[in-house]
Amino acid sequence: MLTQAKAMVPPGTSGPEGSAGSLSADFSRAADPAQLMRDAGFEPDAWQEAMLRSQEPCQLLLCARQTGKSTATSALALWTAVYAAPALVLMISPSLRQSSELFRKALDFINRLEGIPPIANDSTLRVEFKNGSRIIALPGSEGTVRGYSAADLVIVDEAARVPDDLYAAIRPMLATSQGKMIALTTPWGCRGWFYEAWTSPDQGWRRTKITAEECPRIDPEWLEDERNLVGQFAFQQEYECRFVDTEDQIFPSALIEAAFTSEIEPLWPV
Repeated sequence: MLTQAKAMVPPGTSGPEGSAGSLSADFSRAADPAQLMRDAGFEPDAWQEAMLRSQEPCQLLLCARQTGKSTATSALALWTAVYAAPALVLMISPSLRQSSELFRKALDFINRLEGIPPIANDSTLRVEFKNGSRIIALPGSEGTVRGYSAADLVIVDEAARVPDDLYAAIRPMLATSQGKMIALTTPWGCRGWFYEAWTSPDQGWRRTKITAEECPRIDPEWLEDERNLVGQFAFQQEYECRFVDTEDQIFPSALIEAAFTSEIEPLWPV
C-alpha cells in the first residue's frame, strides 16, 4: 500500500515525543490500512482486509446490513487522508442523513486513534487536517457534487439507490487524480447503474458480496426470526443480497430481458 501513498513519511504525532514505538506504529498503519482499523479497536474480517489492501481503483461492495461495510470504508477514508496527503475524500449518499451517519463513522476513527494529524477546520459534514487532506460528506444530488474535482477517494453509500445522473456526475471527479471509487450497498431491485455494474462482467470493478449469514457477528437464530418477521422479499434483499423484483413490478425483470436480443440487426442503425 505504500506505493499508493503520496506522503511516504508518517505523521509522527502518535506517542510521547515521536518515540520509536510510535513511528513503528505509524509505519505499520501506512503499510496496511487494516492495521489502522485494528488500532481503533476493530478486528477486520477477511473480506474487509482484502478490500482495504486492494490496489483496484473501483470496487463494488454488495453487503448485507450490519456486516461492517460502512466501518471498513470509513477506515479507508481516514487512512487516505492521513497517508496519501494532501487528499480529497468524498462521502456521498442519497440523503443528508445517510451522509451524516457515514461521516460520523470516520469521526469515530479519528477520536479512537492517536497519531492523527491535527485538525485545521471541521464542521458537521467536513473535516480538514493540517496536512491538507479533507474528508467531506455530501448529500446525493447531482448539483452538490459538481463543484469538486480531482478526488483521491470517493465513497458512495447506498449506491443502489443513487440515481444514474448522480453517478454520471461523480465519475469525472476521478479523471485527473486516478483516484479510487468504492460503492457500497444492499440491493434495490433489478435496476440502476449499480445493478448494471454488478451484473456486467466487463466493467472493471472488483466485486465483493457478503451476506448476513457470512458475518460472524450476526446470530443465525436471530436471522431466522428476522426472516419470519420481515417476509421473504425483504429478507432476500436486505440479508441475502439478492437482486429481486419489486413487489409492485408488473413485469418480471427476466421477462423484460428475454424480450431483447443482440442477434438481430436494427432496422435503423444509430
